[in-house]
Parts: sequence; C-alpha cells; structure tokens
Amino acid sequence: MQFLQQSWQRAWVALGAQPDRALFEQVVDCYKESHRKYHTLQHLRECLEKLQPVLELAEHPGEVELALWFHDAVYELRREDNELQSALWAKRELAASGVPLEAGERVQALVLATRHSALPVSQDERLLVDIDLSILGAEPERFAEYERQVREEYGWVPRWLFRRKRLAVLREFIGRISIFSTEHFHDQLEDQARENLEHSITRLAG
Repeated sequence: MQFLQQSWQRAWVALGAQPDRALFEQVVDCYKESHRKYHTLQHLRECLEKLQPVLELAEHPGEVELALWFHDAVYELRREDNELQSALWAKRELAASGVPLEAGERVQALVLATRHSALPVSQDERLLVDIDLSILGAEPERFAEYERQVREEYGWVPRWLFRRKRLAVLREFIGRISIFSTEHFHDQLEDQARENLEHSITRLAG
C-alpha cells in the first residue's frame, strides 16, 4: 500500500494540490469491488509501475499519474459510460482541490482516451493508453491470467457471445499497424503483444 500512497501523493503534489486521504481510500475501495476480476488494484498497481520509469516522457506527469488512478475508478459491468463517469469524477475532484481548469480538462481527456475507441493524439494520451494496454505485452503466464480474469469478470455473458465480442476486440488490436503508440512501449512490448494476441485469437476461434 505504501507504493500506492506515494504515487497518489506525488500526483497531487505535482498538480499543486494537497493529497486527500479520504479520497485515496475511496478510490482504492472502488478497485476492490467484488465484481471486478481484472480491473482491480492489481491492474492499477501494474499501470503505475509501468509509469514510473517513463514519467519524464510525459508533458504533464502529475496529470498522467492521476488519470491512471481514475481511469477505471468507475467500473460497472453492464454500463457503457464507465470512462466518462470516471473522467467526470476526476475533473470534479481536481476542481474542488483548486487545480486549474485546464489541467482538469486534460485529465478528463486522458481518462476518456482509455475507451480505446480512437487512437490517442497527445504525447500524454499515447503514454497513458500504452500503459493501459501494456497487459497485452505481458509475459505469457500473466497474459493467460489476464484472459481468465476478463472472462470471469464477464461470467454472466454467454460463452458464444463472449467469444464473438472478445475476438472482435483482439482482432482490432492485432490489425493495427502498431499496437503501441510510443517508441518506448513499442520497442518493449509490441512483439510479445502480437504473440499473445495471436495465441488468444487461435484459442477463441478454435
């Protein structure tokens, strides 16, 4: 928990605001919700760990770090506006803490970028989206665990429908010219991500 506390404090201080302990605990509790199997504290921690070595690549490091904190803060399986609600929550908290409006709007845009419905535009969006997608380039054992977690999270979806929807998602990613937008993550994870995706697509389509 110390790692998470340090990350939370660093993000708020970088934004010129006072870290809120009660809000920290509230956000952490969100990632502990029982219906989550992948979008948990494990995912949040992995994202924050991926960020630490590349903080200097961000134009606004504190904004990227805080956006990671909020990017899955709201996660209800049957709703389609989780990222929007997470982004609005982040923006409200930033405004309440006296952070300039422009920073709040950038954080909101960063969180919305994790919908993965469009390619990221800014350097910070590219960095944050790559971090969110870094699980695709994980070692095979962790990727297999991730696949199981996603299936368990959507356990209420019939197997045939899950396979169809999941295949569409994975094929969209592997069909991209490059899965990762930044040179750092492309060099580190692109090849492994494509191996993982090919294996998963073969399994689901079989």
